[in-house]
Amino acid sequence: MASNGGNNNGEFSFNANLGVVGRKGLAKIQTHKSKNGICHDDSGPAVKAQTIDELHSLQKKKSAPTTPIKDAGQGGAAFAAAVAVAQAADDVKQRQQLQSISASLASLTRETGPKVVRGDPARKASETPKAHVGHHDYFTPELSISDSALKFTHVLYNLSQAELYEQAIKYEYGSFITSSGALATLSGAKTGRSPRDKRVVRDETTEDELWWGKGSPNIEMDEHTFLVNRERAVDYLNSLDKVFVNDQFLNWDPEHRIKVRIVSARAYHSLFMHNMCIRPTPEELEDFGTPDFTIYNAGMFPCNRYTHYMTSSTSIDLNLSRREMVILGTQYAGEMKKGLFSVMHYLMPKRQILSLHSGCNMGKDGDVALFFGLSGTGKTTLSTDHNRLLIGDDEHCWSENGVSNIEGGCYAKCIDLSRVKEPDIWNAIKFGTVLENVVFDEHTREVDYTDKSVTENTRAAYPIEYIPNAKIPCVGPHPKNVILLACDAFGVLPPVSKLNLAQTMYHFISGYTALVAGTEDGIKEPQATFSACFGAAFIMLHPTKYAAMLAEKMQKQGATGWLVNTGWSGGSYGVGNRIKLPYTRKIIDAIHSGCLLNATYTTTEVFGLEIPTAIEGVPSEILDPANTWSDKAAHKETLLKLAGLFKKNFEVFANYKIGKDNKLTEGILAAGPNF
Repeated sequence: MASNGGNNNGEFSFNANLGVVGRKGLAKIQTHKSKNGICHDDSGPAVKAQTIDELHSLQKKKSAPTTPIKDAGQGGAAFAAAVAVAQAADDVKQRQQLQSISASLASLTRETGPKVVRGDPARKASETPKAHVGHHDYFTPELSISDSALKFTHVLYNLSQAELYEQAIKYEYGSFITSSGALATLSGAKTGRSPRDKRVVRDETTEDELWWGKGSPNIEMDEHTFLVNRERAVDYLNSLDKVFVNDQFLNWDPEHRIKVRIVSARAYHSLFMHNMCIRPTPEELEDFGTPDFTIYNAGMFPCNRYTHYMTSSTSIDLNLSRREMVILGTQYAGEMKKGLFSVMHYLMPKRQILSLHSGCNMGKDGDVALFFGLSGTGKTTLSTDHNRLLIGDDEHCWSENGVSNIEGGCYAKCIDLSRVKEPDIWNAIKFGTVLENVVFDEHTREVDYTDKSVTENTRAAYPIEYIPNAKIPCVGPHPKNVILLACDAFGVLPPVSKLNLAQTMYHFISGYTALVAGTEDGIKEPQATFSACFGAAFIMLHPTKYAAMLAEKMQKQGATGWLVNTGWSGGSYGVGNRIKLPYTRKIIDAIHSGCLLNATYTTTEVFGLEIPTAIEGVPSEILDPANTWSDKAAHKETLLKLAGLFKKNFEVFANYKIGKDNKLTEGILAAGPNF
């Protein structure tokens, strides 16, 4: 390289491509001084910030006021005045929300609730404005007082999925972002519901209304014990620096919507309920007002085992008169979901609305089908049909307006989940989804859905709109078909039977399926399982009341009942074979299309079920179980055995009187097996 004669020390030279070149042949960095004398890189325009904190403040844009600006006019002064009015209106509404939340958290020993402010206590003082500036914050005075009666409790109100991710990752041990974008969480020592620790206050109102005694899921407690546990939960929540508050809805039918408030200590719980309940619009949230029901989730704190009625450190308590639920000693989020389902099983029948533990889908012509079935019967698989719209997968209401989903999300089992078997669920596990108790690779964060190290009850909770063919809003016309699913491992129930109303009520109340060897340790042969109304753990009234409502609505709307066996044919488990899924799908398609109504039927012995003689795409020989057993004597023996199990299970319902006379009860009993 030629030397530059103007450079006496020979340190720099000039290159046409590089400009000024340093002594090592590297380009010299060119800098310019601004007017204030600060040098900066000229590679791009400077940011509008002088400090890191100021740069961070530019990163987040403040949410617009939720109050619409009306009649602002074109002038700047008019617009500014309108903005001020809208801002003031928002201030008032948000203060009203805080007053409502404070009232919810009020201790029974004090007349007023705690002092609450919106916002994260971990935010820097410079980030906390001294005036209302958007969606989540009010000015927070700096206090060092620890007494919960004097301290401020920060309320994180209806946070977004992204905000809840940040809270979980930062503050909750065991929270991770998986490779699909879902949030993996742990529910602590409890990885499932605790039905023996769920209690309902027995008072003057519920004494006569609810189902108590043998067979009932309702374990009683008194009002005083509930208030002791409520006080314990509220005091715990008020002792925290921050609580999460969700104001949401149940039931997609706006005429029968229920407002629920969930107060919790974990971002995981808040995100779970954000997904599972119906999410309000900003306008709906403005006018939310006082909730119809409130959950106090203090699950990180145990109940006092010396308290009357307590049998462990866990207690899930429902007070239907106070419209409140208290959770102590369990962090399993499913308790909130199913607790609210129990509440709906109480509130909805009071409005002559039937609450149902079922899947629901709708065809292109508006024909709606309900699917009932216990675990392992194929309810999720058969109700999820790409040729039909999904109204919901688990909880529904049937009112004078038609059917509506109770929830705003899905709570799917994840054990052995695969993209091939359940593509919709697989694809729904993405950003925003909560993954409970799954195991993942520590480096790639890829989930191993076959791993049961934490629990077999791994779950995913996601908004229903994550399912591509979900019908939004989740409502539909009156059902045309009511399908009761049973996985009969005894192999004696037909693949499909058409039911009359009395038979529909009988099998709805029975809620039958069977466990098979391998499902649980120690099982050597099929074991019958009965769950009233296909959801005994959640019903509040006597099963016959729900059955009577179902029959009344079916009769009024002309719906048909069907019993579909997805279990065994040609023998019991271990001898026969599982009915092929393609055959079951053909049966369901024939029900949807209506062609099965016009089929020719014969009647089976013992159970008296009407079975079709032919269905397109299904071998005719499997439609009557008696034809598929090579050992006819064994078939008859097994059939009578199952019939006896049905009769024994129904004894607890046999003496319950429905209406002024006992004719309906007698009719239901007559629809059972006859031998």
